[in-house]
Amino acid sequence: VQLQASGGGLVQAGGSLRLSCAASGRTFSDYGVGWFRQAPGKEREFVAAISWSIRFGTTTYYQNSVKGRFTISRDNAKNTVYLQMNSLKPEDTAVYSCAADTRTAQAMSVNAPRYWGQGTLVTVSS
Repeated sequence: VQLQASGGGLVQAGGSLRLSCAASGRTFSDYGVGWFRQAPGKEREFVAAISWSIRFGTTTYYQNSVKGRFTISRDNAKNTVYLQMNSLKPEDTAVYSCAADTRTAQAMSVNAPRYWGQGTLVTVSS
């Protein structure tokens, strides 16, 4: 599966951005998709993920620091996953990348996905 992230930009603290992750190449609905970020001088970290199964339906999982501010969603008809980011803080500044794998949302928070797209830069000014 091929992934392409977009939607980054410069925003003031307290503002909002919506990132998009467009997928192609495989049956998109079979894959969980996660967002990860890497700030300058720091290691990459998990942000949020979404997956679907017949048993549990749609499942989402978030890093604690973004809960209540970020919302991940998917539109299988458009093969796209979104990350709505509200109440942005300067510490949210990073390159955000989307990734996919046949894992649950929670599993993606601890096991690096196999398929990665290029990142998009989010800069939050104070």
